[in-house]
Amino acid sequence: MYDAILFDLDGTLIDTERLFLDSSRIILRQMGVVEEVEAFLHRTVGIDTPTTIRLFEQTFPALDVPLFRARVEQMFAERLEQAVPMKSGAVEVLQGLVGQVQMGLVTSSFRAAAHKKLRLATLDRFFKAVVAREDVVLPKPAADPYLLAARQLGVDPKRCLVFEDSEPGVAAAHAAGMTVVQVPDIVPAQGTLAHFIAPDLYAGAAWAGLRLTAD
Repeated sequence: MYDAILFDLDGTLIDTERLFLDSSRIILRQMGVVEEVEAFLHRTVGIDTPTTIRLFEQTFPALDVPLFRARVEQMFAERLEQAVPMKSGAVEVLQGLVGQVQMGLVTSSFRAAAHKKLRLATLDRFFKAVVAREDVVLPKPAADPYLLAARQLGVDPKRCLVFEDSEPGVAAAHAAGMTVVQVPDIVPAQGTLAHFIAPDLYAGAAWAGLRLTAD
C-alpha cells in the first residue's frame, strides 16, 4: 500500500476539461475565429491558466484575449453550476479509499476555482491536502506541485501513487519520483512516462493493487 494517493482534478476526477474546451469553441466562433482550433485547444489541456493565456495571445494576435477569457469563464461557470460532470468511478474510488490512506489533490487551477469545483462536486471531504496553482512558482510539468503535496502530507514522494489524465501532469508526477497511473481524457496518452495507462480509474486502482472498501 502507498503512503499517499494524489489526484489531479480536471479531466481526472471531474469532466471539466471537455466542458471548458466546448465553451472555448463556442466563444471563439462568436468572436469571429474561423481557423481550425481543435489541435490548438488540445495543446492547452493540463496547462495552467497563465501559460494558456500566453498561447492564445501568440496564436491569435487579433483576438481580444481578456474579453474571450471573461466570456468563456462566464459560460463555463454557468454550465458548471447546473451540474458538475464526473469522471467514471471517481466518487466510488475516493470513497473506497477513505480510512485506508491519505489523499491529496494537485491541480493547475487557482485555489478559489479549485475549491469551488470541489465543493460543487462534493469531493472536498476526501482530501487532506490541496495544492493549487498559486502554491508553487513552477506549475506542471515541473515536479514542484507534487513534491509540495508530499511535504504537506509528510510522506516520501517515492511512496506516493498519482492519478493523472494529461501529459503535463504525468510529467510532473514522474519528475517527482512518484508512481503514475494515467487515465487519458481528451488527448491520447503518449505512453512515455506513465507507469500504467488505464481506461478508467477502476482499472488504474486495480493495477496499483488498491483494495476499495466497497469491493
